[in-house]
Amino acid sequence: MLNGPNLGRLGRRQPEIYGTTTHVELAQLCVAWGAERGLEVEVRQTNHEGVLVDWLNTAADDATPVVLNAAAWTHYSYAVFDACAQLVAPLVEVHLSDPRARPEEFRHHSVVTPHAVEVIAGHGVEGYRMALDVLAGGVGP
Repeated sequence: MLNGPNLGRLGRRQPEIYGTTTHVELAQLCVAWGAERGLEVEVRQTNHEGVLVDWLNTAADDATPVVLNAAAWTHYSYAVFDACAQLVAPLVEVHLSDPRARPEEFRHHSVVTPHAVEVIAGHGVEGYRMALDVLAGGVGP
């Protein structure tokens, strides 16, 4: 599970939009949810675009499935677009809020979506559990 900029501030950053669960708590939930589904889950977060691109490149090389919340990079990063295009295992795009329901027009476009087998948005932290269900071959959203 790869998380982009500002997601390390979950629980403190606009809780009315992103909820009160911290990133540490989210990571613990994701590891537990993964174990329940027979998946080994590693959760990473970065505020540095090149680091995220490196992680995506490694996932492509290793054929590792990815749950990706690219955060703000979702809307404009062609480096993230190109890295996602290289993935050979499934990619599930996840967002805590629903970007298309947000008032800012720039949030309505995703460079990740063309490469995703599923997009899960607007379900808060539960969206990550739903993404793991998709990867585990279970029922999607």
